[in-house]
Amino acid sequence: MDNITFSILVGLLVGITVGFLIAKAMEKAREKKLLSGTRKEAATILKEAKIDADSLKKEKILQAKEKFIELKSEHEKVILGREKKISDVEKRIRDRESQVASEVDKNKRLNKSLEQKENDYNKKLDFLDNRESELDKMHKRHVDMLEQISGLSADEAKIELVTSLKDEAKTEAMAFVQTSIEEAKLTAEQEARRVVLGTIQRVGVEQAVENCVSVFNLESDDVKGRIIGREGRNIRALEAATGVEIIVDDTPEAIILSCFDPVRREIARLSMHKLVTDGRIHPARIEEVVKKTEKQITQEIIEVGKRTVVDLGIHGLHPELVKTVGRMKYRSSYGQNLLQHSREVANLCGIMAAEMGLNSKVAKRAGLLHDIGKVPDTESELPHALLGMEWAEKYGEKSDVCNAIGAHHDEIEMKSLISPIVQVCDAISGARPGARRQVLDSYIQRLKDLENIAFGFPGVQKAYAIQAGRELRVMVESTKVNDIKAAELSFSISQKIQNDMTYPGQVKVTVIRETRAVNVAK
Repeated sequence: MDNITFSILVGLLVGITVGFLIAKAMEKAREKKLLSGTRKEAATILKEAKIDADSLKKEKILQAKEKFIELKSEHEKVILGREKKISDVEKRIRDRESQVASEVDKNKRLNKSLEQKENDYNKKLDFLDNRESELDKMHKRHVDMLEQISGLSADEAKIELVTSLKDEAKTEAMAFVQTSIEEAKLTAEQEARRVVLGTIQRVGVEQAVENCVSVFNLESDDVKGRIIGREGRNIRALEAATGVEIIVDDTPEAIILSCFDPVRREIARLSMHKLVTDGRIHPARIEEVVKKTEKQITQEIIEVGKRTVVDLGIHGLHPELVKTVGRMKYRSSYGQNLLQHSREVANLCGIMAAEMGLNSKVAKRAGLLHDIGKVPDTESELPHALLGMEWAEKYGEKSDVCNAIGAHHDEIEMKSLISPIVQVCDAISGARPGARRQVLDSYIQRLKDLENIAFGFPGVQKAYAIQAGRELRVMVESTKVNDIKAAELSFSISQKIQNDMTYPGQVKVTVIRETRAVNVAK
């Protein structure tokens, strides 16, 4: 049993050993086969790489040759271009040289002709000199013969002739001057009268005398109660907003508006018309309507100025001057409407300038603008003529027009012929019978002075002279003037009026202070 086991074990060991040897032999055979395959593959790769390298080398050589050929062609083109430019320059130089040569030849020919002409001219000069000397000799012989015949030398004869001509000319000139002066004396006054009368006859302007009241007609007396309002609040609001005294009396179907300022009176009239037509009359509505009416009047002033300028044929007037011309409609001078007066003066100036052979358009322009200083936006101490001249200069008017405006009351020296024409036409328009009223103008000036005194105190917002100047109503700012200061202000204004002005009767000073609190519900 033990022998069998041993023999089995020996057999197993022998088998394992033989198997191992066989496996080793097979592995070596595979390694040899693999190595030979790898060598073959490496040889193939090397062969292919060599082929690729040869082809790449050939391709690069071809590319280099093509690049060389391309650069060579470009270089040849550049060389050809340069050669062409050089040939063009050489051609221009040759042309220039040929032109210069032709010009030189031409100049040579010209010089020859000039030399020939110069020789001919010198010959003619010599000939003329000879003839001149011969003429001088002949003239001298003639003068000697005349001196022998007359017994006078040439200088003495000249002096005697000049003396006789001077005396004769002086006599004739004196006679002509005397005749002209006598004719001028006989015809100047007659011609001046003809020009002035003809001018006046061609311009006929109706004179509307200004007054200080307007009558507002009503459809029925029932409207009066609505205008007055509860406890008079509506009429007080109207007077406070417009500065016009509203008189509601027993006059049937009429209310009287009293104010020296036509603009304020017109604003009040139009506002009342709108309120009565609308039917809603209360303080808030009154203030709203009055503000809208003020804007409407401002626009109407501009339209009136434009219409006036167009009617007179005046062009290129500055818009501010057009607005000033429109404001003349609501101003008066000694009771004479300022716009009508200025239109009349403009027409008179234009006709008179045309009669005298001057520029009628410039004369019309100066005549229309001569009184613009009477409608200033703010008070000024300058006379209205100088103030108007300053405005005209400010807004680009010509020197002739400015001088005519400033000199029509002799404040400055007249420097053009238009200035005396404007002065004369202004006097003609103002001197017409019934054209002006001195009393009304002084009355209006007194009321303006009353209002200006009130505006001289701090805190005053509005000031209106009413009751024909017997009452001054002053509205102050509630934030700047309290109740105590309002009483002091009333006293101070009354004392200043008493000291600075002369007036009949008494002047009542009423200071109104109002506080409003406004909120908006959203």
